[in-house]
Amino acid sequence: MKRRSGRELREFFLSYFEQKGHKRYPSFSLVPDDPSLLFTIAGMVPFKPYFLGLKQPDVPRATTSQKCLRTNDIENVGRTSRHHTFFEMLGNFSFGDYFKESVIPWAWEFLTKEIGFLPERMYVTIYLDDDEAFDIWHKTVGLPEDRIVRMGEKDNFWAAGPVGPCGPCSELIYDQGPEFSCGKPDCFVGCDCDRYLEIWNLVFMQYNRDEAGNLTPLPRKNIDTGMGLERLASVVQGVRSDFETDLFMPMINKISNISGVEYAMNKQHDMAMRVIADHVRALAFMIADGVLPSNEGRGYVLRRLLRRASRYGRLLGLERPFLVDLLPTLVELMADPYKELVENINVIESVINLEEKKFSRTLDQGSALIEEEISRLKKEGKDVLPGETAFVLYDTYGFPLELTEEICQEHGIKVDRDGFIECMEHQREMARAASKQLSSATKKESYSSLLSKCGGSEFVGYELNEVRAKVVAIFKESQEVYEAQEGEEVEIFLDKTPFYAERGGQVGDRGWMESSSCKLEVLDTYFVLETLVAHKAKVRSGYVAIGDEVDTRVDVTRRNAIRRHHTSTHIIHEALARVLGPHVRQAGSYVAPDYLRFDFNHFDPITREQLTAIERIANEVVQANIKVNIFETTMDEAKRIGAKAFFDEKYGERVRVIQIPGYCAELCGGLHVNATGEIGTIKIVKDESIGSGLRRITALAGMPAVSHHQELQFLAEDLASMCSVDVKSLKEKLASTLVELKNLKVELQGAKLKLALHQCEKITSQRQVVGDVTVLLGKFEDLEPETLRQVGDHLKRGLNKVLIVLGSTYGEKVSLVAMADEEAVKRGVHAGKLINKIAAVVGGGGGGRENVAQAGGKDASRLEDALNSVPRILQEMLGV
Repeated sequence: MKRRSGRELREFFLSYFEQKGHKRYPSFSLVPDDPSLLFTIAGMVPFKPYFLGLKQPDVPRATTSQKCLRTNDIENVGRTSRHHTFFEMLGNFSFGDYFKESVIPWAWEFLTKEIGFLPERMYVTIYLDDDEAFDIWHKTVGLPEDRIVRMGEKDNFWAAGPVGPCGPCSELIYDQGPEFSCGKPDCFVGCDCDRYLEIWNLVFMQYNRDEAGNLTPLPRKNIDTGMGLERLASVVQGVRSDFETDLFMPMINKISNISGVEYAMNKQHDMAMRVIADHVRALAFMIADGVLPSNEGRGYVLRRLLRRASRYGRLLGLERPFLVDLLPTLVELMADPYKELVENINVIESVINLEEKKFSRTLDQGSALIEEEISRLKKEGKDVLPGETAFVLYDTYGFPLELTEEICQEHGIKVDRDGFIECMEHQREMARAASKQLSSATKKESYSSLLSKCGGSEFVGYELNEVRAKVVAIFKESQEVYEAQEGEEVEIFLDKTPFYAERGGQVGDRGWMESSSCKLEVLDTYFVLETLVAHKAKVRSGYVAIGDEVDTRVDVTRRNAIRRHHTSTHIIHEALARVLGPHVRQAGSYVAPDYLRFDFNHFDPITREQLTAIERIANEVVQANIKVNIFETTMDEAKRIGAKAFFDEKYGERVRVIQIPGYCAELCGGLHVNATGEIGTIKIVKDESIGSGLRRITALAGMPAVSHHQELQFLAEDLASMCSVDVKSLKEKLASTLVELKNLKVELQGAKLKLALHQCEKITSQRQVVGDVTVLLGKFEDLEPETLRQVGDHLKRGLNKVLIVLGSTYGEKVSLVAMADEEAVKRGVHAGKLINKIAAVVGGGGGGRENVAQAGGKDASRLEDALNSVPRILQEMLGV
């Protein structure tokens, strides 16, 4: 077969199916519009609504090279030839158009005639009872019976998840030859070795599986195929591993170059390079699609992959942050066709650089701790790392549990995962949140039949605030009912609606529905599935039933306040980009009638001067009273005029553009003012960091901004009155008062220290000796930790082999300080470990170094008990 590059194979596949009448789509985002999935795990995920019959496709046939991300086998990445986190899936899809009779011959033709696979080396697998597929393979294609292998549900029945579209499948297998075999006598199709390599999976999507596991036929039979580009390239290019293809080798060569370690010379080094190459691809595409580091969900996966790649760099001698050095090579490899890498390269570089630098600062300390613990366990003949240690590595040093498990596994050590989970209360909170998300997904399933029956709700709210509409369904507690009585709270579904349903950060509308028999207050409006809009409403009087016609009326005052805040987000977004730089990109927003919240990526604190400039630019646009243009156009035309689009939004062929001429343009489906002057004024009230490289602006527009100005004015006047000065002199007066208070505090602490030092003689006279270490204990009242340390320094003078533990109460709380000199430390004293144990007596905790440590507690009544426990704990520590 002719050798082709990965880029050529991708294009070859897409062109082939274009010739077969398929529409070529660019890859969809790694972030799916599916609450049951963290990432896009297969090419069919973006088309799932079409397979379920919930949405009508624009075309009956499609083909893609889809970005995918899977983390279920992350520990095998780099260890095997085929496992990856990020990969590209080549696929062709039929939405009720063609079925097995077409896709099977096409797949055979593509691989044998177009690519050049030897037919005599081809095998296929089919589902056990799929005689239809057998006949097509044998009679139509001409494949001998002995090269058609029937297999069970585990191997030949495919699903995208526990619920959803599924069906039997047929896999195309290529015999790479005896040199790839495991050597077992029974090595054949289905063996785990690489001789009989699965190349392409043809899924005959004809069922939907529900929560109970029941299969029901889909409205129409569909085709979903998937072929890994990396695996196809390895066979075509005649190499033994995906990592040796031209999709990976330039990255691996770059890693080899910057580390000075040669590839294919050492198995451990080779694995490290493969892990890094794989993970950097995943990181870049995740960030390009809007994922940012965090401690949950997608952000946690990103952080875990980055830290894993960084740690494997250490195995190659790369002690410095290095991952960004690989990005130019990745862009050169994949910018065609993935332009998002180029468009977001500044953000990708900034996120990776910042996150890796943060992790590098703690990696050495954490690695030293885990190596110390592993060494201790081996000496003691144990093979389980305590969950508490794993938690410290996570909480203090940023080690994901999986990384700790992986390092321990290399030494034959297991991790007490249950113990770790007990230390992770917020992990349980995350699990509860995930459970709610799954419940939401289940709830969506219950609305699917309604969508199929009545279609979506027509939105007429861009032009109208009132409309007469028909009630097509009523739901109470997720169950459809015929009518709702006075006092009941239900979800009302209409054939058309002027109420804007929450989307894109904008809250849903409120208002009223009325007829001769009822009056309902609309409390919220939101999408429950695709275009199906629910109106959360309370029946204030009468009753409402399916089929009733009601007069709907939006709360216009509230809606206008929302409009002002929504247009303000666009204005602020552009002002941020102009002041902070073009890397600024929206990461989320919330638009309400009383305020707006705007999240964006930026990696440094915003100065007061920058914030002033942002606010000034925004208000200049407001004062200019520029007419806002709102229009629909094609995506290509929107890009041409520079309209911004966002990773978490799904766009069709035609898009809605909000343009402030001469200033900005964005794709947006929300509600906006007609001219910027309607906003009145914009006031930024808060700027804060909300995560690694992520900031949040909170702002007010219109009357909320005016009210805020008034409140600040009244506050300043009241404070000035309390200080007996005018408002202009308030700052100077407060500054002088604070200096005076600071001086008084210093004098007070000095007096407290002098008083405390008078007790030193008594403390010294009551010294105790444990082993050959002198122990001094002291109890005080109302002393700060810094003052306690000063007393401790005074007590240490002239003493040798000494441990000093001092405690002070202030209210119901306790401060503790422990100090040990160098000779005491040499004899085994560890102030940090000791103070953590005595702090537990007073209901607290703490720690520190061997020679100095600090702790706090909540139970002042037990300070005496805590201090009295020191000699006993020290005896255990010294072994005397």
